[in-house]
Amino acid sequence: MPNPPPSVEEKPTTTKTYKVVVDQAFPPFEWQKENGEITGFSVDLMEAIAIDQGIKFEFAAAPFKGIFDRLDTGEVDAISASITITEERKKRMDFSTPYFEATQMILVKDGNADVFSFEDLKDKQISVNEDTTSDELVSKLKGSANDSTIKRTKSIESACNDVVNSVADATVGDNGVILYYVDNTYSVKLRTIVDPSFEKEEYGIAVRKNRDDELLTKIDTGLENIRKKGIYEQIRQKWFGKQNN
Repeated sequence: MPNPPPSVEEKPTTTKTYKVVVDQAFPPFEWQKENGEITGFSVDLMEAIAIDQGIKFEFAAAPFKGIFDRLDTGEVDAISASITITEERKKRMDFSTPYFEATQMILVKDGNADVFSFEDLKDKQISVNEDTTSDELVSKLKGSANDSTIKRTKSIESACNDVVNSVADATVGDNGVILYYVDNTYSVKLRTIVDPSFEKEEYGIAVRKNRDDELLTKIDTGLENIRKKGIYEQIRQKWFGKQNN
C-alpha cells in the first residue's frame, strides 16, 4: 500500500527574507534604540508590506552617510531610510512609489531674531546632516559645498544639538524629524521656520538599479494594498498623530 501524501502541515514552507537597512538616527521615521531595537514609522511600514506580500524583512541600522553603498554592493536588498526621491538618485537606484511627503525646516534658538527665511542663513554658521538633501540645499545657498560656515554632522540629532549648544546658528532638516526633536528632547526655547522656497519632497524605498524588479513590485503592491485597507493611515497616525500628509 503506498504511503499517504504528506499533510498540509508536513509540507515544507519557505518565506523569502530580504535585508533592509534603515537610518540609525532619524526618529520618528527610523532609529536604533540603546537596547539595539530598530523601530519607527518606516519599520512598521515595511513590516506591514511584508505581511501583505507574504515575505520577511530583516532590518539593520547604519549612519545615513554611506548607506547607498550597502545597496550597491548587495550587502542589503533595500533601503528604507526616509530617502528623498531625486533625479540624481534615480540614476543610481530604483525607487518605490512615494510613501511620505516632507519639506525642509529651519531650526534656530528662539532668541535668534534675525533669522526668518532661508536667505537669512547665507552668512550664518549652519550645522547639517552630511550627504542629505538638506546638505545639498545649504551648499547651494552658500555657493559652495566647501564653505567654512557649513558644519557637517553624522546625524540630524547632532546638528540640532549644535543649535541648542550655540555651536551653530541654525540647522536645516526634514520637518518630521526636526519637530520630533523639538517636541521630545529639548527644554530650551526653539523656533522653526519653513521657507516658502522649500519644495515638497517625497520619500521612496530604494532597491538596486535594474536588478530587483520583483522585490520592487512586491513593495509597490504592498504599499497600494495597505493604503486601501487603511493600515498605512493607522501606522501614520501612530507616529505622527492626525497631522495631514
